[in-house]
Amino acid sequence: MNDGNNLIFVSIAAYRDPQLVPTIEDCIGKARHPERLRFGICWQHSPGEDTLPFVSNDCFRILAVDWRESKGACWARSEVMNLWQGESWFLQIDSHCRFASEWDAKLIKEAEQTGSLKPVLSTYAAPFTPGGNEILVDSPLQMAFQGFTDDGIPFMKPMAIPGGQMLNLPRRARFLSAGFLFAPGSIAEELGYDPDLYFLGEETAMTLRAFTSGYDLFHPFETIVWHDYGRPTAIKHWDDHTKANNTKREWHEIDSQSKNRVMRLLAGGLMDRYGLGSARTIGDYEEYAGLSFKLRKVQDYTLRSEEPPNPEIAPDWAGQIFTWLVRITINRAILPPEALDDPEFWYVGVYDEDRNEIYRRDIPSSQLATLPAEEPRISLICELESGSIPARWRVQPVSRSRGWLSKIEGVLAEEDYAIVAEDDPE
Repeated sequence: MNDGNNLIFVSIAAYRDPQLVPTIEDCIGKARHPERLRFGICWQHSPGEDTLPFVSNDCFRILAVDWRESKGACWARSEVMNLWQGESWFLQIDSHCRFASEWDAKLIKEAEQTGSLKPVLSTYAAPFTPGGNEILVDSPLQMAFQGFTDDGIPFMKPMAIPGGQMLNLPRRARFLSAGFLFAPGSIAEELGYDPDLYFLGEETAMTLRAFTSGYDLFHPFETIVWHDYGRPTAIKHWDDHTKANNTKREWHEIDSQSKNRVMRLLAGGLMDRYGLGSARTIGDYEEYAGLSFKLRKVQDYTLRSEEPPNPEIAPDWAGQIFTWLVRITINRAILPPEALDDPEFWYVGVYDEDRNEIYRRDIPSSQLATLPAEEPRISLICELESGSIPARWRVQPVSRSRGWLSKIEGVLAEEDYAIVAEDDPE
């Protein structure tokens, strides 16, 4: 699985992030063997920002880049991968994370528990908020399929692992996360990181490339890394790289090129250094994960986030997956006042008769503000794909001041859902 030097190369792409130093300090402070860590950092910064305190440390390989020269997170991750120098293990994280105690030993142990020669441990890290009282809750998560974009690119959502607190072995996964990825160091040499990707589709592309190159995908069974998802004041690459700032390329130009590359990869047409591997085919992955990229369909077993590989199914399974239009009607009078006066978002879920979630959507406050103010009933329209008949629904508002509010649930009548005709994606 590795060459036995026990070193871990920690890859961090940081874009003008004040959390970079706290992240590194926590990473070192929580490791069982901090002397075995080697850091590769692409520090994309303003000339006026502080110099990193690690520049004279031999354990750090730092690329200092003016933010104006940055081409995005994937480009930065690619640059960092080039700094790998044969370390046994490779860990890729974001620059705003926290770590479990002895995280390094735990990751190596879990990788060995998989029994795979080429394991990848990855997931969406659990959330935390930086500050004086940082609460790190043990809540192991998996990456669940959420939907296809209009371009046919899958996107994922975090979801709790059923019975996660009872697990003692890694769980097989369908997807990997760019913000927390642990694998043998060989992944840096065998795969590399496509510098021409930008954001959406990055994780799908890396998943496919790893799987077809013979890497096996797993979720850790315990929480090892936490991630700051809020970052309301953080400067993002797409905030800076605009026409107003006279950057060489605007972010949307890079993003458009990136999506085209991902779509070519999904079609098996990307034949350069960052194309598919030769150990498995894209069809092998679709069978394993229960997806059809060409038809933009997903099996119900996958929608339920059951552990892969998916069970064998008829070759024409995609023809039994239908597009449903579902109408959810809520009596305004039963909503808590904060649901409309102080909303963060509303969770909306649709379930089959066995209470499996077959659709999820989080409606942001900006869209909630457009709901008719005087109507006694609120109608929400959901479009979803499933081989099961929609049977039940749930809405649970989240308030900025009070958090999760009471659940509102109901049963769908026959007039509340219908199969709609769909165009061939080709």
